[in-house]
Amino acid sequence: MTVLTMSAAEVSRFDTLKRLDRGEIRPVDAMALLGLQRSQLYRLLKRLRRDGAAGLVSRKRGRPSNRRFSDAFRDHVVGIVRERYADFGPTLACEYLAEQHGITLSRETLRQMLMAAGVWKAKVAKRARLHQSRYRRECRGELVQVDGSDHDWFESRGPRCTLLVYIDDATSELMHLEMAESESAFSYMRATRSYLERHGKPVAFYSDKHSVFRNNNATADSDGMTHLGRALDRLDVEIICANSPQAKGRVERANGTLQDRLVKAMRLAGISPIDEANAFLPSYIARHNARFACAPADPRDVHRPLAAHENVEAEMVWREERTVTASLALHFNKAMFILEPTPLARSLARKRVHVCEYPDGRIEIRHGERVLPYRVFEKMRRVNQAAIVDNKHLGAALAMAQAIQAATPHHAKRNNSEPARSSGSVGVFTRPAPVGEVDRRRLCTPKLKRGPRLSNEELVARGLGEYVR
Repeated sequence: MTVLTMSAAEVSRFDTLKRLDRGEIRPVDAMALLGLQRSQLYRLLKRLRRDGAAGLVSRKRGRPSNRRFSDAFRDHVVGIVRERYADFGPTLACEYLAEQHGITLSRETLRQMLMAAGVWKAKVAKRARLHQSRYRRECRGELVQVDGSDHDWFESRGPRCTLLVYIDDATSELMHLEMAESESAFSYMRATRSYLERHGKPVAFYSDKHSVFRNNNATADSDGMTHLGRALDRLDVEIICANSPQAKGRVERANGTLQDRLVKAMRLAGISPIDEANAFLPSYIARHNARFACAPADPRDVHRPLAAHENVEAEMVWREERTVTASLALHFNKAMFILEPTPLARSLARKRVHVCEYPDGRIEIRHGERVLPYRVFEKMRRVNQAAIVDNKHLGAALAMAQAIQAATPHHAKRNNSEPARSSGSVGVFTRPAPVGEVDRRRLCTPKLKRGPRLSNEELVARGLGEYVR
């Protein structure tokens, strides 16, 4: 007895042809049931009468497909992927094979090749968490989602940094990308200024509850707005804060895509510093949008052009109010700003002015729209309180003073409420050049915890024999 393996279609074909052979149905009905022409129908019926059910089994079963790629071609493709795109997913590897090597394959075909060669391992699908969906905005520029993604973008070729992402809610189009050292107010001011100058003013930005966008410690004494929020309010741009990451899922998913695709694109281009990455990002944005952007429901673009009186550079500043003293001076961040004795400055004694710090480090003192000239007097003391030291201990005291000056002393810090200057290489509050790390536990600093008690031998070895009991 012979056992045959037949598909469901072959079993149905066998039953229909047997009924035709017994005269139970007409040839026209059999042709309609099987979807065959008359010549094909009688060819299969002849094979059934001669070979039985085995004649209806496909003769290609167990044999390689006629459209199968050759082993040499498969080895060539797998070799390219193993050499250049080893950690690429099948979808991304397909795009680079077609673009860089002229090899066109489907994603599933390449996936099966890589799995057979052991280059790719199938992933187990995660159980999706359900969240209430929200429809896209209808027009481009109606809602722009903003977020910062801290990641090792250069894969140890450069410093770890943050990518500021601006994505349109209606089209999933990347509107602006910018690398920054950290997700700070000045970083967002620079990126937002570039966005507004290129695209115009959107209706609203949609962000998380980062302190750059939302004053989480607002009191009744203040307006509750951040410095970036105040600047956007003067430009008539709304800020909306999401209550959860899932609410701004479009930019969150874009961050995941960028952490995969952008990292690999910069690796292939050999990009490592931040300035090279920012020069590379416009070309990547065009490529990304060609792949993922979609058409909006309404073709209108509701971005508004900047008005003639709107100065984006003057608005994107860290702005604080100060009172001018009778001696035409004001204090800001442990520095004294002395106004030049102009007629306008003399009239401002005991009045309030604005101190505006730009992202590039420049500082302006404004009264209304007028900029006041000034000079700076540094209030932070550079020398510690004089100590009384015997002559025989002078060498040790000088060595200790040198070590203290190499490290930043605890009193040489600006105010805690100062802005995060991620690139403070210019301006009034220039950072000192970094020096080697100093162990302050050995500097006899009274603010630090006391270390272990030294033995008599150690005290003598350090030239402190007078403390030996």
